Amino acid sequence: MSQNETSRRNLLYGAAAVGVAVPVLAACGSSGPPATANSPVAGSSGSTPQGSGGSGITTTEIPVGGGTIFPDQNVVVTQPTAGHFKAFSATCTHQGCTVAKVAAGTIDCPCHFSRYSITDGAVVSGPAPSPLPQKTVTVTGTTLKVS
Repeated sequence: MSQNETSRRNLLYGAAAVGVAVPVLAACGSSGPPATANSPVAGSSGSTPQGSGGSGITTTEIPVGGGTIFPDQNVVVTQPTAGHFKAFSATCTHQGCTVAKVAAGTIDCPCHFSRYSITDGAVVSGPAPSPLPQKTVTVTGTTLKVS
């Protein structure tokens, strides 16, 4: 094997490493949420939220013991116990990514795996430095208004 072959191989390995490292490092940047942050997010029921189009959020969209993320409104609404609704900002307090999932009693961020309580938005596991900011939920019949 000649030195030229070794150099070409090293060049190809280096290019492959850069191809993997750049997207990973970009995801860790602090310049804003990742490209996927604005993609539709399903609630823990596995369906796309109906309220994200601005027509209002209905109580039936929020599973008991879980929640639903409305990325267009930048809000996550939870129902820790039957009939008790909570709402929080959907922006992770670590580096601004949009949370992506509500499961097993937590609101989960996909970027660095911070997890928040569905009850009060408190950090369950970090690196998030602070809870999700709470929002006000007003229930009128079967409609929820978040402000």
